[in-house]
Amino acid sequence: MSKSLQQLTEAFCRPLNVDPIMYRTSNPVLTDNTFVVGGDFETHEHMTLEGVASKTAFMTSLIALMAFGVYNLNDPYLVMGALIVGSIGGLITVLVVVFSGKCTSNHVAVYAILEGLFLGGLSTLAEAAYPGVAILAVAITLSIFVGMLVIYRLRLIAYTENLRIALASAVIGIVMIYLVSMVLFMFGISVPMIHGSGPVGIGFSVFVIAIASLCLVADFDFIEHGVERKAPKALEWRAVFGLLVTLIWIYIEVLRLLMKLQNRR
Repeated sequence: MSKSLQQLTEAFCRPLNVDPIMYRTSNPVLTDNTFVVGGDFETHEHMTLEGVASKTAFMTSLIALMAFGVYNLNDPYLVMGALIVGSIGGLITVLVVVFSGKCTSNHVAVYAILEGLFLGGLSTLAEAAYPGVAILAVAITLSIFVGMLVIYRLRLIAYTENLRIALASAVIGIVMIYLVSMVLFMFGISVPMIHGSGPVGIGFSVFVIAIASLCLVADFDFIEHGVERKAPKALEWRAVFGLLVTLIWIYIEVLRLLMKLQNRR
């Protein structure tokens, strides 16, 4: 299986699938337009930090469970199939949420399952080429999440209008770069400087990780304002959805960076 996975890795990881990035232009799932303008909500159950935290923990566990299941498959073609189905299905789920304006527990659960398949396949391919890289990527992603949460709670970074505009511009730029790269790749043209393991490629990955990490500030701000405005409890699922999108994006970019660094050895 190792040899087959190695071959699949070489074919697949130029460039890696980056679907979570394309899901987000300053996170359309989480915006202040979600809230009713002008005051608090009249509802019996309100959005709470505890509710968001518990739902996020559950859905993250579901993703991990699905990913672990794919990782333990003994058929490389099933692994690749899970990756493709999860990637396409996850993208469709996000588009449905964004354009329908609705985000329920069912949407989040389906997204978690599909992304679990995708991440399981992606991590399996990465591990086949560079053993230990996926576990390290998980640890770094969790560290980034905790670090950004502490920074936000200490008010070291405020989600201002200028930051929102800067993040939106940066994310749109990243999306455009990846879209162009994917189109060129379909015609057999690669972009070695960005996707390669040279200084430019590594620098680009570090930049993308920094932008993705700052997007967590937008997610935290949405949650905080939702709690303060006593938003309906149903919006907890939208908050969870936004967090998952950001965390998956960070994980993929960290994994890309680690693989580039390993490739330099």
